[in-house]
Amino acid sequence: MRLPVSFPISLAAAVGLALCSQAGALAQVTASPTNGNGTYSASDPLANVRYDNRFDVSLGMAYDHMKAGPTLLQGSNLGGLDLSASYWFSRHWAVEGSGRAYLGTSGAAPNTFIVNGQEESIKGPFVSEYFFTGGPEWLGPHNKHGAISAHALFGGVYGDFEKELRGQSPALVDFYNNQLAPAAIIGGHMDLNRSAHWVFRVTPDAVMTHYSINYGPKTSQFDVNFAISVGVQYKFKGKR
Repeated sequence: MRLPVSFPISLAAAVGLALCSQAGALAQVTASPTNGNGTYSASDPLANVRYDNRFDVSLGMAYDHMKAGPTLLQGSNLGGLDLSASYWFSRHWAVEGSGRAYLGTSGAAPNTFIVNGQEESIKGPFVSEYFFTGGPEWLGPHNKHGAISAHALFGGVYGDFEKELRGQSPALVDFYNNQLAPAAIIGGHMDLNRSAHWVFRVTPDAVMTHYSINYGPKTSQFDVNFAISVGVQYKFKGKR
Protein backbone atom coordinates (compact mmCIF):
# COMPACT_ATOMS: atom_id res chain seq x y z
CA MET A 1 0.00 0.00 0.00
CA ARG A 2 1.37 3.37 -0.98
CA LEU A 3 0.84 6.41 1.26
CA PRO A 4 2.09 9.72 -0.25
CA VAL A 5 3.59 12.55 1.77
CA SER A 6 0.83 14.87 0.51
CA PHE A 7 -1.45 14.09 3.47
CA PRO A 8 -0.10 16.94 5.63
CA ILE A 9 -1.79 19.29 3.14
CA SER A 10 -5.12 18.31 4.70
CA LEU A 11 -3.91 19.52 8.10
CA ALA A 12 -2.88 22.84 6.59
CA ALA A 13 -6.30 23.12 4.95
CA ALA A 14 -7.99 22.49 8.29
CA VAL A 15 -5.94 25.17 10.01
CA GLY A 16 -6.63 27.63 7.20
CA LEU A 17 -10.37 27.00 7.37
CA ALA A 18 -10.36 27.45 11.14
CA LEU A 19 -8.73 30.84 10.72
CA CYS A 20 -11.23 31.79 8.02
CA SER A 21 -14.07 30.73 10.31
CA GLN A 22 -12.82 32.97 13.07
CA ALA A 23 -12.55 35.89 10.68
CA GLY A 24 -15.98 35.14 9.25
CA ALA A 25 -17.54 34.97 12.69
CA LEU A 26 -16.41 38.53 13.37
CA ALA A 27 -18.01 39.75 10.15
CA GLN A 28 -21.36 38.02 10.19
CA VAL A 29 -23.43 40.86 11.67
CA THR A 30 -24.24 43.59 9.18
CA ALA A 31 -26.31 46.75 9.32
CA SER A 32 -29.34 47.48 7.17
CA PRO A 33 -31.43 50.68 6.88
CA THR A 34 -34.95 50.74 8.33
CA ASN A 35 -37.92 53.07 8.19
CA GLY A 36 -36.16 55.55 5.91
CA ASN A 37 -35.36 57.83 8.85
CA GLY A 38 -31.61 57.30 8.87
CA THR A 39 -31.61 54.72 11.66
CA TYR A 40 -30.14 51.25 11.26
CA SER A 41 -30.83 47.87 12.81
CA ALA A 42 -28.50 44.90 13.02
CA SER A 43 -29.26 41.86 10.85
CA ASP A 44 -27.60 38.44 10.96
CA PRO A 45 -27.41 36.53 7.62
CA LEU A 46 -26.83 33.31 9.59
CA ALA A 47 -29.82 33.65 11.89
CA ASN A 48 -31.79 30.99 9.98
CA VAL A 49 -29.06 28.32 9.83
CA ARG A 50 -30.84 25.26 11.27
CA TYR A 51 -29.27 21.98 9.98
CA ASP A 52 -32.75 20.56 9.41
CA ASN A 53 -32.69 20.33 5.60
CA ARG A 54 -33.53 17.04 3.88
CA PHE A 55 -31.32 17.44 0.78
CA ASP A 56 -28.12 19.24 -0.12
CA VAL A 57 -25.78 19.28 -3.10
CA SER A 58 -22.21 20.53 -3.50
CA LEU A 59 -19.89 21.22 -6.42
CA GLY A 60 -16.18 21.93 -6.16
CA MET A 61 -12.96 22.23 -8.10
CA ALA A 62 -11.00 19.10 -7.26
CA TYR A 63 -7.38 17.96 -6.97
CA ASP A 64 -6.11 14.39 -6.77
CA HIS A 65 -2.59 13.03 -6.42
CA MET A 66 -2.12 9.54 -7.81
CA LYS A 67 0.35 7.21 -9.51
CA ALA A 68 -0.61 5.64 -12.81
CA GLY A 69 1.38 2.44 -12.34
CA PRO A 70 2.30 -0.10 -9.66
CA THR A 71 6.00 0.82 -9.39
CA LEU A 72 6.02 4.18 -11.16
CA LEU A 73 8.20 6.75 -9.37
CA GLN A 74 6.64 9.87 -10.89
CA GLY A 75 3.22 10.86 -9.60
CA SER A 76 0.35 12.67 -11.27
CA ASN A 77 -1.31 15.87 -10.06
CA LEU A 78 -4.79 15.77 -11.54
CA GLY A 79 -7.53 18.40 -11.56
CA GLY A 80 -11.26 18.06 -12.07
CA LEU A 81 -14.70 18.33 -10.48
CA ASP A 82 -16.33 16.87 -7.37
CA LEU A 83 -20.15 16.64 -7.40
CA SER A 84 -21.78 15.30 -4.23
CA ALA A 85 -25.29 15.14 -2.79
CA SER A 86 -26.71 14.05 0.57
CA TYR A 87 -30.09 12.86 1.88
CA TRP A 88 -30.47 13.43 5.62
CA PHE A 89 -32.40 10.93 7.77
CA SER A 90 -31.74 12.76 11.03
CA ARG A 91 -29.78 15.72 12.33
CA HIS A 92 -26.51 13.76 12.37
CA TRP A 93 -26.86 11.00 9.76
CA ALA A 94 -27.23 11.03 5.98
CA VAL A 95 -26.43 8.94 2.93
CA GLU A 96 -24.05 10.68 0.53
CA GLY A 97 -23.30 10.01 -3.12
CA SER A 98 -20.26 11.43 -4.90
CA GLY A 99 -19.14 11.53 -8.53
CA ARG A 100 -15.65 12.79 -9.29
CA ALA A 101 -13.57 13.25 -12.44
CA TYR A 102 -9.83 13.88 -12.36
CA LEU A 103 -7.79 14.63 -15.50
CA GLY A 104 -4.16 15.45 -16.25
CA THR A 105 -0.80 14.17 -17.39
CA SER A 106 1.51 11.67 -15.75
CA GLY A 107 5.16 10.93 -15.59
CA ALA A 108 6.20 7.71 -17.35
CA ALA A 109 8.95 5.17 -16.89
CA PRO A 110 11.95 5.65 -19.23
CA ASN A 111 11.00 4.07 -22.55
CA THR A 112 11.87 3.82 -26.24
CA PHE A 113 10.20 2.10 -29.19
CA ILE A 114 10.64 2.01 -32.95
CA VAL A 115 8.14 3.54 -35.41
CA ASN A 116 9.01 3.46 -39.13
CA GLY A 117 12.65 2.97 -38.28
CA GLN A 118 12.67 5.96 -35.93
CA GLU A 119 13.33 5.67 -32.20
CA GLU A 120 10.63 7.42 -30.21
CA SER A 121 9.49 7.69 -26.58
CA ILE A 122 6.36 8.55 -24.60
CA LYS A 123 6.55 11.46 -22.18
CA GLY A 124 3.79 13.00 -20.09
CA PRO A 125 0.81 11.00 -21.40
CA PHE A 126 -2.76 11.97 -20.49
CA VAL A 127 -4.49 9.94 -17.75
CA SER A 128 -7.86 10.22 -16.01
CA GLU A 129 -9.93 8.73 -13.18
CA TYR A 130 -13.72 8.70 -12.76
CA PHE A 131 -15.08 7.84 -9.29
CA PHE A 132 -18.66 6.90 -8.36
CA THR A 133 -19.10 6.21 -4.65
CA GLY A 134 -21.69 6.36 -1.88
CA GLY A 135 -22.00 5.75 1.84
CA PRO A 136 -22.80 7.21 5.26
CA GLU A 137 -22.17 10.82 6.25
CA TRP A 138 -22.04 12.02 9.87
CA LEU A 139 -22.51 15.63 10.98
CA GLY A 140 -20.03 16.44 13.72
CA PRO A 141 -19.41 19.70 15.60
CA HIS A 142 -21.53 22.51 14.15
CA ASN A 143 -23.01 25.90 14.86
CA LYS A 144 -24.44 28.72 12.78
CA HIS A 145 -20.98 29.67 11.51
CA GLY A 146 -19.83 26.29 10.24
CA ALA A 147 -19.64 22.54 10.59
CA ILE A 148 -17.33 19.55 10.29
CA SER A 149 -18.68 16.28 8.89
CA ALA A 150 -17.17 12.88 8.09
CA HIS A 151 -17.96 10.35 5.37
CA ALA A 152 -16.95 6.86 4.29
CA LEU A 153 -17.79 6.30 0.62
CA PHE A 154 -17.43 3.03 -1.30
CA GLY A 155 -17.87 2.13 -4.94
CA GLY A 156 -15.72 2.07 -8.04
CA VAL A 157 -13.34 4.00 -10.23
CA TYR A 158 -12.65 3.82 -13.95
CA GLY A 159 -8.99 4.48 -14.69
CA ASP A 160 -8.08 5.50 -18.24
CA PHE A 161 -4.31 5.06 -18.56
CA GLU A 162 -3.77 3.99 -22.18
CA LYS A 163 -5.30 6.93 -24.06
CA GLU A 164 -1.98 8.41 -25.27
CA LEU A 165 0.29 5.35 -25.36
CA ARG A 166 0.17 5.32 -29.17
CA GLY A 167 -0.78 1.66 -29.34
CA GLN A 168 2.01 0.52 -27.04
CA SER A 169 1.50 -1.77 -24.06
CA PRO A 170 1.12 0.00 -20.71
CA ALA A 171 4.03 -2.19 -19.57
CA LEU A 172 6.33 0.07 -21.64
CA VAL A 173 5.70 3.05 -19.34
CA ASP A 174 4.88 1.05 -16.17
CA PHE A 175 1.18 2.02 -16.25
CA TYR A 176 -1.90 0.16 -15.13
CA ASN A 177 -4.24 -1.16 -17.80
CA ASN A 178 -7.52 0.66 -18.48
CA GLN A 179 -9.99 -0.82 -15.98
CA LEU A 180 -12.91 -0.56 -13.62
CA ALA A 181 -11.67 -1.12 -10.07
CA PRO A 182 -12.92 -0.97 -6.45
CA ALA A 183 -12.48 2.37 -4.68
CA ALA A 184 -13.13 4.01 -1.34
CA ILE A 185 -13.04 7.64 -0.21
CA ILE A 186 -12.56 8.38 3.50
CA GLY A 187 -12.58 11.94 4.77
CA GLY A 188 -15.15 14.68 5.23
CA HIS A 189 -16.24 18.27 4.77
CA MET A 190 -15.29 21.52 6.47
CA ASP A 191 -18.09 24.03 5.94
CA LEU A 192 -18.32 27.79 6.43
CA ASN A 193 -21.92 29.01 6.28
CA ARG A 194 -22.56 32.15 4.23
CA SER A 195 -26.36 32.09 4.58
CA ALA A 196 -29.12 29.66 5.52
CA HIS A 197 -28.71 27.91 2.15
CA TRP A 198 -25.23 28.69 0.79
CA VAL A 199 -22.04 27.21 2.23
CA PHE A 200 -18.35 27.49 1.38
CA ARG A 201 -16.99 23.92 1.48
CA VAL A 202 -13.52 22.30 1.66
CA THR A 203 -13.37 18.50 1.31
CA PRO A 204 -10.07 16.71 2.13
CA ASP A 205 -10.04 12.94 1.56
CA ALA A 206 -7.93 9.81 1.50
CA VAL A 207 -8.64 8.06 -1.81
CA MET A 208 -8.10 4.30 -2.00
CA THR A 209 -8.01 2.32 -5.25
CA HIS A 210 -7.32 -1.34 -6.08
CA TYR A 211 -5.92 -1.43 -9.61
CA SER A 212 -4.31 -4.43 -11.31
CA ILE A 213 -2.15 -5.22 -14.33
CA ASN A 214 -2.61 -8.01 -16.86
CA TYR A 215 0.95 -8.11 -18.17
CA GLY A 216 4.06 -9.76 -16.71
CA PRO A 217 3.41 -11.17 -13.26
CA LYS A 218 -0.27 -10.29 -13.02
CA THR A 219 -0.72 -8.46 -9.74
CA SER A 220 -3.11 -6.03 -8.05
CA GLN A 221 -2.29 -3.27 -5.61
CA PHE A 222 -3.99 -1.01 -3.09
CA ASP A 223 -2.96 2.63 -3.43
CA VAL A 224 -3.81 5.37 -0.92
CA ASN A 225 -3.56 8.95 -2.17
CA PHE A 226 -4.66 12.45 -1.18
CA ALA A 227 -7.49 14.45 -2.75
CA ILE A 228 -9.10 17.78 -1.91
CA SER A 229 -11.87 19.90 -3.38
CA VAL A 230 -12.97 23.48 -2.75
CA GLY A 231 -16.41 24.74 -3.74
CA VAL A 232 -19.94 25.53 -2.61
CA GLN A 233 -22.84 23.64 -1.09
CA TYR A 234 -26.55 24.45 -1.44
CA LYS A 235 -29.08 23.31 1.16
CA PHE A 236 -32.58 22.88 -0.22
CA LYS A 237 -35.55 24.35 1.65
CA GLY A 238 -37.34 21.07 2.36
CA LYS A 239 -37.18 20.09 6.04
CA ARG A 240 -37.09 16.68 7.67
